[in-house]
Amino acid sequence: MLASLLPLALTGLLHVAGVMAQDLPTCSLDKKCPKEHPCCSQYNQCGVGAFCLGGCDPRMSYSLDSCMPAPVCESKTYKMDSMDKIVSMDKYLGDASKADWMYQGKPLEHNGNILLTMPPQSVGTVMASTSYMWYGRVKAKLKTARGRGVVTAFILYSDVKDEIDYEFVGVDLETAQTNYYFQGIPLYDQGGNITIDSDSYDNWHEYEINWTPDKIEWAVDGKVGRTKKRSDTWNETFNQWDFPQTPSRVQLSIWPGGLATNAKGTIDWAGGEIDWNSDDIKKNQYYFATFGEITVECWDADSGPGSNNGKSYIYTDFLATNNTVEVTDKKTTLKSLEGSGIDQDNEGTGKGNAATLPGGDVSGSGSSGSGNHDQSGSGGSTGGCGANSFSQSCSNSGNSDGSGDDKGGAPGARGSASLGVVIAVAALLLI
Repeated sequence: MLASLLPLALTGLLHVAGVMAQDLPTCSLDKKCPKEHPCCSQYNQCGVGAFCLGGCDPRMSYSLDSCMPAPVCESKTYKMDSMDKIVSMDKYLGDASKADWMYQGKPLEHNGNILLTMPPQSVGTVMASTSYMWYGRVKAKLKTARGRGVVTAFILYSDVKDEIDYEFVGVDLETAQTNYYFQGIPLYDQGGNITIDSDSYDNWHEYEINWTPDKIEWAVDGKVGRTKKRSDTWNETFNQWDFPQTPSRVQLSIWPGGLATNAKGTIDWAGGEIDWNSDDIKKNQYYFATFGEITVECWDADSGPGSNNGKSYIYTDFLATNNTVEVTDKKTTLKSLEGSGIDQDNEGTGKGNAATLPGGDVSGSGSSGSGNHDQSGSGGSTGGCGANSFSQSCSNSGNSDGSGDDKGGAPGARGSASLGVVIAVAALLLI
């Protein structure tokens, strides 16, 4: 699916009364952000601070340099056995050496693994790597979630909405769905399925994306199940390759494709409306996906596309193809969540203005994860969940209060969710 239903974009947020998500300027390819709110987040909202970090789309921002430069690729194996370098998005200022992952929602450490959880009436959890990769190989050892309407995702997603997917629907535990997108263009004939040898909920499997300038390979447990060649993606109308080609973050998520307020096409694709009173919910107080290890191997070209001989990636043209990406030594960090790429040294007022955080509303969207399975493109939610923000509670009377209190659930699980944290969801929603 499109990370536009998801983006894992990313800035975990603190809700501050008086500044609502709908008060923020919106952005698109035809409507760029104003200078005072220069950065277009994955939620298609304009702001500063977290809006200008992971997920900031330079094509829709005030200027190309409004978004902060993105940290270059680092070849590394991430043992998912601790919350030590996993931070909420409102704590991240762009220094990838201090945090490996940033999250929205409620990740937990349990039995030496990380659980991404989805309590009742929530929109789940998403984590994104703080470093980007520009071609290369990424592997994820994981156990998917299960249940009607429950979706697990492992994707690569760029700031200009290039995307390579694995998605797993909780009623079909022997199928890995794969897909790819160029700049978020919602085409519906690009998917393909790979059969998994055993139940994906009870058994560990290794899912791999091998992404080069010429092809994408999807492999399960070391066996290539699908290949897409760039040479097969030429778009004669626009004279371009409709092939993912820009620096991307690794994103991991669990999200409710079957939320009742989602579009019918999304609910049907997800296996039906989600059951918030299932046996798993009664036992654990949440649905969950389990992640054991993520390995990133950078492409490491000497120059040009796929190189990482510097500190950061920037875009030099609004076309946002691989020949417009440059590797630089520009810094990636802000001094506060009131800064931006054109005001990097702003030290802030310390008053915690919610306008510096994407999705600063307590309402949430039920479409997180990645993709748009309603071919009318009309997804979205009503009632307690708004289209431009992500909340741990989509109901005034739900079981999840976002307080981080583990009522039941996996024994010994330790979380890192803050009281009142509101999570931006555009990285989860394709808007």
